[in-house]
Amino acid sequence: MMRSGIHFVIAVGSALTLLLSFAGAQQMTPEQRANQQLEEYRKSRIDVWMNDFGELGRYREANTALGSPAPGEKRVVFMGDSITDGWNLSEYFPAKPYVNRGIGGQTTPQMLIRFRPDVIDLHPRLVVILAGTNDIGGNTGPMRLEDIENNIASMAELARVHDIGVILASVLPVHNYTPEAELRLIRRPPAKIPDLNRWLKDYCTKNHCLYLDYFSAMVNEKGMLRKELAQDGLHPNDEGYKVMAPLAEKAIEKALAER
Repeated sequence: MMRSGIHFVIAVGSALTLLLSFAGAQQMTPEQRANQQLEEYRKSRIDVWMNDFGELGRYREANTALGSPAPGEKRVVFMGDSITDGWNLSEYFPAKPYVNRGIGGQTTPQMLIRFRPDVIDLHPRLVVILAGTNDIGGNTGPMRLEDIENNIASMAELARVHDIGVILASVLPVHNYTPEAELRLIRRPPAKIPDLNRWLKDYCTKNHCLYLDYFSAMVNEKGMLRKELAQDGLHPNDEGYKVMAPLAEKAIEKALAER
């Protein structure tokens, strides 16, 4: 009986702890919940980042297997984060020599670390760089816009040194129209995204790159991502990629024609 009583007390205590945790979560402001979500994400990535911050191992075998482009092949590498990682390029660009080198959650310093093995060493004609939303979101720590810009500029300059044409894609808008998307807007303030996009466009004008404007085609009248293009407020669904694909193809065709 005594042992049963102890088990009962432990069970009640555990249930009470869960209830208090739930009540505490309910009392948190959206900003506090967004910060908690970010902190939990960072903690979940400690082992990965401590062992391979740039995640160089993700595509190592695939890069070796890919080899050099065939004669006449107009290879294009898509470099980015989860928005690129989740894009089935063979579905949207059938029979095209397009190589996906996106990694979910990555920020521009991580992409810069792996830019040589995942882009330069693949000898593409072009690279399409879509980056910056996770920097704004603080995935690997606080980032100033100037820091994001410097990392993107470094990737573009590395590409040009190796005779790789550069397409810089705009950062996509975000929304908070669904429960799943509720905290997206807090971590990615809408004003910062257009500021970074203006810099990207200006950089391309001054440095002979091509600016790929996804943002204008996907934003609504309130400055947020159109609800039907992403269930979670950030990652495009099929409808979102259907908007992006022809824009990317048009930019690639133009960039190739100019080389």
